[in-house]
Amino acid sequence: MKKTESAEAGAAAAVVDFESRPIVLVGLMGAGKSSIGRRLASQLGLPFRDADAEIEAASNLTVAEFFEIHGEAAFREGERKVIARLLNEPRHVLATGGGAFMNKKTRALISRKGCSIWLRAELDVIYKRCMKRNNRPLLKTGNPKATLKKLMEERYPVYAEADITIDSGDGPHEIVVDKIIAALDAFKKPAATNGTAGKP
Repeated sequence: MKKTESAEAGAAAAVVDFESRPIVLVGLMGAGKSSIGRRLASQLGLPFRDADAEIEAASNLTVAEFFEIHGEAAFREGERKVIARLLNEPRHVLATGGGAFMNKKTRALISRKGCSIWLRAELDVIYKRCMKRNNRPLLKTGNPKATLKKLMEERYPVYAEADITIDSGDGPHEIVVDKIIAALDAFKKPAATNGTAGKP
């Protein structure tokens, strides 16, 4: 009997307290990370942070200008540093750039310090949203839809490593926010033995 109680106590102690961690939205451009993130933060009474906006403020350049002047590698390194800094702040909702979660170090840091949510969307939804704004550096190609399809093929298997997956369709963002809140309420994840969080 005592052995069983001890095992149960140990399992309970291994559950990560996600109520104190930043909520990190990941996903492809056009998935709705910023707009949904703002609504989610408002609903939860939390601050909202946007990694791209933080980079723009720090560099005094738009993301497109940063890409053009310094290149993608420099942008990703700056992005990694910004996200690392933000993850040390009190709990908030953080919208990341589409490529942020592809960085292995950034992904590991988010796993240790945040709760990641992949906003998954279909190609047609992503394309429609992205074409509303012509400021996506990676889409300045002759066939942006084909570029998006290629990015989805490369990135979706990695995004799938996020703690929670929520489908972001073409409907009102409030529906997605409600789904996220319900998933957060239900979500618990055991801590891995090395101190990082594991899958549910």
